[in-house]
Amino acid sequence: MAGNEQETYECDALVVGSGCGGLSAAVTAGHHGLNVLVVEKEPRFGGTTARSGGWLWIPGTSLAKAWGIEEGPDQAKTYLRHEAGNSFDAARVDAFLSEGPKAVDFFTSKTAVRFDMPLTFPDYHAEAPGGAQGGRSMVARPFNGRELGEHIKDIGGPLPELTVFGMMLGSGKDIVHFMRATKSLTSAIYVAKRLSKHAMDVMRHGRGMTLTNGNALAGRLAKSAFDLKIPLWLSSPVHELIVEDGAVRGAVVERHGKLIRVNARRGVVLACGGFPHDVARRKTMFPHAGDGTAHFSPGPVGNTGDGLRLAETAGGRIEDTLPNAAAWVPVSITERKDGSKGVMPHFIDRAKPGVIAVMRNGKRFANEGNSYHDFVQAMVKAAKPGDEITAFLLCDHHALRKYGLGCVPPFPMPLRHHLATGYLKRGTTLAELADRTGIDRHGLEATIAEFNTSAAEGRDPSFGKGSRAYNRYQGDALHGPNPCVAPIKDGPFYAIKLVIGDLGTYAGIKTDAHARALDADGQPIAGLYAAGNDMASIMGGNYPGAGITLGPALTFGYIAGKHIADAAAP
Repeated sequence: MAGNEQETYECDALVVGSGCGGLSAAVTAGHHGLNVLVVEKEPRFGGTTARSGGWLWIPGTSLAKAWGIEEGPDQAKTYLRHEAGNSFDAARVDAFLSEGPKAVDFFTSKTAVRFDMPLTFPDYHAEAPGGAQGGRSMVARPFNGRELGEHIKDIGGPLPELTVFGMMLGSGKDIVHFMRATKSLTSAIYVAKRLSKHAMDVMRHGRGMTLTNGNALAGRLAKSAFDLKIPLWLSSPVHELIVEDGAVRGAVVERHGKLIRVNARRGVVLACGGFPHDVARRKTMFPHAGDGTAHFSPGPVGNTGDGLRLAETAGGRIEDTLPNAAAWVPVSITERKDGSKGVMPHFIDRAKPGVIAVMRNGKRFANEGNSYHDFVQAMVKAAKPGDEITAFLLCDHHALRKYGLGCVPPFPMPLRHHLATGYLKRGTTLAELADRTGIDRHGLEATIAEFNTSAAEGRDPSFGKGSRAYNRYQGDALHGPNPCVAPIKDGPFYAIKLVIGDLGTYAGIKTDAHARALDADGQPIAGLYAAGNDMASIMGGNYPGAGITLGPALTFGYIAGKHIADAAAP
C-alpha cells in the first residue's frame, strides 16, 4: 500500500454484528452466492444470542405441524394485533408470519441449525385473542462445540449466573433432572453423567463442549457461516458508514489497529444488538433509569447502540414511540466469587409455590407467575414517585431448598457465599427478615398472614397466581392443587432484592417489510438494512411469548439476506 492510500476490502454484503440477526442475514446471503463479510466489535462472536435462552417465537412452522398443530392464517396475527395495540405494524407482521416458517425450513434443511419444539409451551398471554397453548416457541437443539473446530475459543460464553459449575443447562429435560437430582435415582444418574462429561471436556478443552440454549444457536449459525467460507472479523468495530449518492456503499472498519474501507456492493446489515448499555439513550428512553445508570442489563457490555447511531448518520430514524423501549426483566445483582458483579435475570423462580414478591411496604403488587416483562411493569406502577424502583422476592426455608431462588441453588448446594455477600437475606422470623431488608415489618407480616389463609387451599384471590397457562407452565407440576401457590410458613425466611433490567431493546431503527432502514419520509435508504435488536421490534412494546426477540431476528435476517441477494440477481 503506497503513501496514505487506505486499505480496502471488497464484498457484496457487509453484516455488522454476529448475533442471531446478523448471522441469519450473512448465512442467507452467502447461501445465495453472495460474497459476505461479518464484522464484530467484541473479541468473541454471538452477541446477546450466545448468552440467551435460545428460544424463538415463530408461528406456523413445520415443527408445529409435525405435532399436529395447524393454525388458521389469521390466528397469530390476531394475537399480535392484540399485543401491539396502537403500535401494530401490519406490513412487517405479515412479512414475519409469512417468511418466519420459510426461514425455519431454510435453516433446518440447508444449514447446521436445528430446533426442538415442546408440544406445550404457552404464549405469555395464551388466554388473549389469538393466543396459543403451544406450537410457537422453539429452542435451539444442543450442539457439539467440537464442530466449530478452532472457532470454539471465539464464541461468547453463556451468562455465568445461568450455569452450574460453568456448565450450560438445556431448557426442559436438563433443568427438570437437576431440580429432581436428590429425589429421583434416574435424575441423579442423569446429573452425574452430565457433570462428569462436562468435567472431562474442561480438562481436555478448557471449556464444556455441549452447547445449549443461545450458545447452541450462536454456534450453529456460526458453523453455517464458516461452512460457507464467510469470514468473521472479531475485535473490528465500525467507525462510520460510507454513503455515496444517497446510498450506503460500505463502512470504515477498524481491524488490527488499521482503518479499512469495506466496499459493500449490495448492502450493509446493521445487527449490533441494540442499546442496553448506552447510558445516554437509556436516560432518554427508560423512564425508570433516571440519569441512565439505574438499570442493569445482563446483555453484553458491547451493546452500546452502535447500529442506531450509524443508521442515524445515514438518515435513518429511530422508533421512539413504543410504550416500552425494551423487554423488561427483574434482575438481582450478585457478587461472583472473583469479586465481580453479576446480573441474574429471574425467569421461573417467581412462579414456584411458596414464593412471592413485595415492595418495601411489605405488600404484594402482582401475579408473580406472570411474564418477566409484565412483572416489571407492575413493579414500576407500584413504586412511589421518587423512590428507588425495587421489590423483594421472598420464600421460606422449604421453598428455598426445594427450588432455589435467583442465583441461590436448591439443596444440597450450600448457601454460605450468597449469605456472606448479602445477596441472600435471612431472618429467623418475618420481622427479622423485614429489618434486614428494609421492608416494613408490619406490612410484611400482614401480607404473609393474608396470603397463607388462601394459599393452604392453593388459591390466590388477590392476584390469581396460577390462574394462567404460563403461570402453571413455570410452576411445579408435581405440587397441588395449584402448581404456583403454597403457604410461606417454615422459617427461617429468605429474600433477594430485585431491580429492573432488560433482555434486549425494542426501540430501534425504523424498517420496512424487507428489513430496509427508512428515512424521515418513510422511504427506504438504499443499501441499508437492520435486523435483530437494532431493528425496531414488531411486538409493539409488549412481550407475547418465549422467543419474541430471536424469532424475528432469525426471520428478518433471512428477509434481509434474501432481499440483498435478489437485488444482486441479473
